Amino acid sequence: MKKFQIINGPNLNLLGKREPTVYGNTSFEDYLEVLRNQYPSCKIDYYQSNVEGELIDKIHEAGFSYDGIILNAGAYTHTSVALHDAIKAIASPVVEVHISNVHTREEFRHHSMISAACKGVIAGFGLKSYELALLALIN
Repeated sequence: MKKFQIINGPNLNLLGKREPTVYGNTSFEDYLEVLRNQYPSCKIDYYQSNVEGELIDKIHEAGFSYDGIILNAGAYTHTSVALHDAIKAIASPVVEVHISNVHTREEFRHHSMISAACKGVIAGFGLKSYELALLALIN
């Protein structure tokens, strides 16, 4: 069984409540249940933190024992060299994910500090972005 770690960054604990016109009305926990049911042959673990150092610790923890990491670093995407370095330091491939199309939003969201360290980037498909990242890692 392949193992995957989903890591969500700051404010993503509020999915389903936060800016529903941008992020939708579904909590991540509800979506995760659907995703796990769709891919029963995969072990999908989930972690969320609003703290940059805790995200780095989780990347280090998962980065040598999982088949892949799906990372939505939230606002840290645009500011964190430390997350970039953590991704570069591990063996597991990482796919950067965004629920919204960051390129249609504020200018500061157009640049990612972590993209260059990731295997790929998926953005703009709502929560389905996570499934697309999972499929990329499976294949």
